[in-house]
Amino acid sequence: MPELPDISLYLERLEERLTGATLERIVLASPFLLRSVEPPLADTFGKKVLAFQRLGKRIVFDLEDDLHLVLHLMIAGRLRWADKTPAKVPGKIGLALFVFSRGTLILTEASSKKRASLNVVHGSTAAFERGGLEPLTATRAEFVGALTRENHTLKRSLTDPRLFSGIGNAYSDEILFAAKLSPIKQSQKLSEEELSRLYVATQETLRMWIARLREETPGFPEKVTAFREGMAVHGRYRKPCPVCGTPVQRIRYAENETNYCAKCQNAGRLLADRGLSRLLHSDWPKTLEELEDYKAVRRQ
Repeated sequence: MPELPDISLYLERLEERLTGATLERIVLASPFLLRSVEPPLADTFGKKVLAFQRLGKRIVFDLEDDLHLVLHLMIAGRLRWADKTPAKVPGKIGLALFVFSRGTLILTEASSKKRASLNVVHGSTAAFERGGLEPLTATRAEFVGALTRENHTLKRSLTDPRLFSGIGNAYSDEILFAAKLSPIKQSQKLSEEELSRLYVATQETLRMWIARLREETPGFPEKVTAFREGMAVHGRYRKPCPVCGTPVQRIRYAENETNYCAKCQNAGRLLADRGLSRLLHSDWPKTLEELEDYKAVRRQ
């Protein structure tokens, strides 16, 4: 799912192309994309784009007459830009065309589960705000207050949209690696020094990736992914940690996984995986040394 750095880059490129442009029409290929009925979609046609904003992981088009388009890309939704309007919504993954006076925005979703959503709103967009703190503008006191409001694991706290806005599975892994903190450490059990490390790591990691994506993508972002070259641990299971060289580990749950370095983040101790294989084996290794011994026995 596109997270704060990816959405920030989308917003920059959309502002460059579409601020002041007129939305001529929207062509829907999937009736499931539009999740609102009032006001009707046609009310946005002919309206100028005044600005863009981010609400968590949502992209908001601010239009004339206090109208707004609220777009959530979800996991597999992506945007493409075309200077010329295609004759129709392209391919099997096409969801919609947003036809503007300066070009066309193409919405795709590379998944059989169509989760992306579009809402038309008149007036306030507050209904889509989850209450999460903006991590890049928060003071240390605000950050600590949000983090310790409830006692959850750091991974869960960072990705909770009610606590922090725009952080998801990928960048939470990178933040926790930069802070040298275990993803399962409880948020209310951090020392003052650890709280400071996490605050600094959150802002520095997000800012670094915004700058890096901006530099690597001079045009409209076409390859938005949660698995970026140069990430320290996310998506790098079994690959060497860039700091200590030990294999990156993972915790699997539902459709997601958490990646971490056991040596850098958890004093060499492996974290329990919820995968069935580990539930069935009470002798599953608990340290990197035990893991190597376990592998050696399995190879014999």
